[in-house]
Amino acid sequence: MSSKQTLARPYARAAFESARAGGSLAEWQRKLAFAATVAANPEVRALIGNPGASDAALRDLCLPVGEPEGSHFAAFIAILIDNHRLELLPQIAELFDLLKREHEQVLKVTMRTAIAVDPPLMDALRSALKRRFNREIDLQAVLDPSVIGGAVIDAGEQVIDGSVRGRLERLTRVLAA
Repeated sequence: MSSKQTLARPYARAAFESARAGGSLAEWQRKLAFAATVAANPEVRALIGNPGASDAALRDLCLPVGEPEGSHFAAFIAILIDNHRLELLPQIAELFDLLKREHEQVLKVTMRTAIAVDPPLMDALRSALKRRFNREIDLQAVLDPSVIGGAVIDAGEQVIDGSVRGRLERLTRVLAA
């Protein structure tokens, strides 16, 4: 997996720089997400590298509806096809998202809870995390019954485990020692 990330990195950076220069980061992010979804489809993956599939057909599959063939994005897809790197689109899209969030100083945070969290509590948590990390917060809530109660907040390099399961695991380690 890391080798795909390594191969995808220069393409993601090139896409990011092109999008930033054109003032179209959100648009490129949307287009890359579309193309990555297409490229990850098992039927399309079978076409990638198949000598029977034309480059034009692959390009057309990866372009969002209405995307002009002469656009910068279409040229980017053509470069991926020419370099036999179309299968890297999911990794390119992921790395592009990271570059975009870093540029916009947005931190992606995932909160896992056993039950749904009310919107006012989500807003309060978002505000507290914004103060703590001094960045805008993109907060995603994920239901995970294994948490039992409380929450696990994953902010990239920092994880805050306030779950009942985490407390039970810490108690088990202390009692076992």
